[in-house]
Amino acid sequence: MRKAKFFLILLFSLLSFSLLKAQEEDPYLWLEEILGQKALEWVKIQNQESTSKLEAVPVFKSIYEKTLEILNSPARIPYVSIYGNYLYNFWRDAEHPRGIWRRTTFEEYKKKEPQWEVILDLDKLAREENENWVWRGAQLLYPEYERALIMLSRGGADASVVREFDIPSKSFVKDGFQLPEAKSRVAWIDRDNIFVGTNFGPGSLTTSGYPRIVKIWKRGTPLEEAKTIYEGKETSVSAAGYRMFSKEGNIDFVVESPTFFTSIYHVLKDGKLIKLEIPPDAEIESFFKGNLLIRLKSDW
Repeated sequence: MRKAKFFLILLFSLLSFSLLKAQEEDPYLWLEEILGQKALEWVKIQNQESTSKLEAVPVFKSIYEKTLEILNSPARIPYVSIYGNYLYNFWRDAEHPRGIWRRTTFEEYKKKEPQWEVILDLDKLAREENENWVWRGAQLLYPEYERALIMLSRGGADASVVREFDIPSKSFVKDGFQLPEAKSRVAWIDRDNIFVGTNFGPGSLTTSGYPRIVKIWKRGTPLEEAKTIYEGKETSVSAAGYRMFSKEGNIDFVVESPTFFTSIYHVLKDGKLIKLEIPPDAEIESFFKGNLLIRLKSDW
């Protein structure tokens, strides 16, 4: 028995040594550095090689032009998000390659050619600020929907800047909520407070480069004074906080994503976190009359 145990320990030690040695000798470990200059340059070269090979295919040009025609077609369905009395849509075409954020009413939307009110012209903004802005979305404040947290990335990067926007005046709020370029996670709590997760400095990000710390940031105070309410694991993908609004009341959630396909949900109530015992691959969709609506992907 002792002899068998000895051989098992020896075998385990040899396997561990082999794995460590393989890792040490892996010539491509530098590709694990998400923002490493060498890794980014390597990706750029691979993209150029792939693009050259695709463009050399005889039918490439005709497929490209036909696809571009479809993407720029005015006959496309303008998908919308409903906020209050308006339907919002982000639209790109040949005239607006960067896109326009616009809205219309229910009555107008039912027409064959609805009239749209342009809220933000990204092409115009990019020219004025000399930036390669790409739209990454907007979060509107319930229930008036007059303020928005707008996310803009430079050249379509995963990281983005966050800027508070006033919809009635169609302008960015001076001294409003703003965050520099990062893989930030933000969400409204009320007009003067937001959930924020961003690059707070060393140790504040996961190995994937997303926030692992969730804070509450009060208007008019430095970001450094934001109150920490949750810290996720560095090995997780990300962590974030958000408020689910409703006429019957609001619910605050803090969610940590150990992977891209799993989540750990907490309800933030009276300053305390209450973990929800739901399957890790389930998603909270909404709530109705005090009951959460949960999308299941596996048996519960």
